[in-house]
Amino acid sequence: MTLPDLDSVGLKYDVDGPVATITLNRPEVRNAQTPAMWRALADLGRQIPDDIRVVVVTGAGATFSAGLDRAMLDPNATGGQESVIGLLALSDEDASAAIDEFQQGFTFLRDPRFVSIAAVRGYAIGAGFQLALSCDLRVVSDDAQFSMKESALGLVPDLTGTKPLVESVGYARALEICATARMVGAREAVDIGLANVAVGAEDLDATVADLAAALAAPMPDVVTETKKLLHGAADRSLDEQRQLEREAQVRRFRALAG
Repeated sequence: MTLPDLDSVGLKYDVDGPVATITLNRPEVRNAQTPAMWRALADLGRQIPDDIRVVVVTGAGATFSAGLDRAMLDPNATGGQESVIGLLALSDEDASAAIDEFQQGFTFLRDPRFVSIAAVRGYAIGAGFQLALSCDLRVVSDDAQFSMKESALGLVPDLTGTKPLVESVGYARALEICATARMVGAREAVDIGLANVAVGAEDLDATVADLAAALAAPMPDVVTETKKLLHGAADRSLDEQRQLEREAQVRRFRALAG
C-alpha cells in the first residue's frame, strides 16, 4: 500500500489489526478541509486493503471538522494550492468533473468491504458534517454540534451529504436543517436518528473502540453481506430484497461449508 503524502494535507492513517483510523490532523484550524485533503482521502480510500473490517474517521483535538477551509474561497490566500474558488474559472463541465473528484474523498466510506464509523467531538460543520454523514455509523460526544452551513454561504451541500441526511432524518427535517443552517446538538442528533449514540467526551474513544471491536468480531464477509443487504433496501421492492437475501444466504451457507 503506497500512501499519498498525508502529512502535507493534514491527514493521518493508522492501522490496528482489522481497524483503520483516519484522522483529520489540522487542529490549528479546527481540521478545516481542502481540495487537496479530499483528493488524498479518495486516493487513500482506493488503497484500503481487504483485511480492514472497520474504518474510523475522527478529528485531532476538540473539533471533528469546521468544514471548508475559508482560505479556499480566497484566491489570494491559497498559496498555490487548488482552491474551491478556482472552480469559477472552469467550464460547467470541468467544474462538475472536479467536484466529482472531490466527492470521491467521501464516497469510499460507503464501501461494503468495511463498516465506517465517524467519531465526532465538537463541531462538524459543512464538509465536516458531510464527512460524518458519509460514514455508516456516527458516535458523538455530548458536545457535538452539526450544521450544514452551505446555505449561509449561498451554496448547497455537494459532498454527498444530502442522500444520507434524508435517509437518516427524513425529507422534511433534512430540508429544515439544510435551509436554516442551524446547529443540531448531540442529544437531538440521537433523537432524530442522525447519530447512533452520544457519550461523554471522555468516553468517546473507548466507546468507538468497543464498537469497532464488535463489528470486527463476526466471521469475515458476514458484515459485508449484511451491509450490502441493508444499503439501498429502502429503495427496493420487497420481492427484490427477498431475492437479495436468498442469494446472500446461499453464499454464506457455501462459505460455512468450506
